[in-house]
Amino acid sequence: MADYQPDSRRSIAAIFRQTANGAVAFCVKRNISPDTVSYLSIVSSAAAGVCFWQSQDTPALLIIAVAFCYLRLWLNMLDGMVALGSGKASRRGEVINELPDRISDVLIFVGVAHSGLCQPLIAYWVTILALLVAYIGILGQAVRVQREFSGVMSKPWRMVALHIGAWTTLALLWWGDEQIVYGGLTVLDWTLILIIAGCIQTMVVRLVRIMRALDTDDTGHDRADGPSESV
Repeated sequence: MADYQPDSRRSIAAIFRQTANGAVAFCVKRNISPDTVSYLSIVSSAAAGVCFWQSQDTPALLIIAVAFCYLRLWLNMLDGMVALGSGKASRRGEVINELPDRISDVLIFVGVAHSGLCQPLIAYWVTILALLVAYIGILGQAVRVQREFSGVMSKPWRMVALHIGAWTTLALLWWGDEQIVYGGLTVLDWTLILIIAGCIQTMVVRLVRIMRALDTDDTGHDRADGPSESV
């Protein structure tokens, strides 16, 4: 569907988008499907999850785990750019673009849960809330007002927060006498609690914006208010 345009697109920093220009041209030239790129993001997330899972025995894997998390974000951006650049954007493609994102969140945070560096229950709550954050964002589009990307703990910021917590943990294991527990919780526990708080704020903000849009005839005005971030 060469003339199809998605109803909504994530706001992505130009400097980050520029890193994919060469890859987009390569994929378009080689006729690589954007679906393939979406599936690769699941592979990257699975690799991140495995690295987190094994990181207690091999802390250096925290470096690789974070790298795979950012590769996941980059691939999430690339698939949409390839779809538009190749004229293959479609409603079917929107489904395939979204579902791997949700699978990716689960794979990463389940790996964190079983890393031995945090309490599993806290990490599982992050997994649940990450899915709810995305669900509420899509809910706005489902009721035909606006797709919501707002809030402080959208997908990229979850990965950034996890990055900081993981690498702080690694630094303490290597250079801090392996002391990673503070106030009865590990550094990664505190990181996950921060992500939980951010997810709750994000859900509230998105719901408020959606309900406000439903309560007014001028939904286009509400849609333009405030910054947008990736799910």
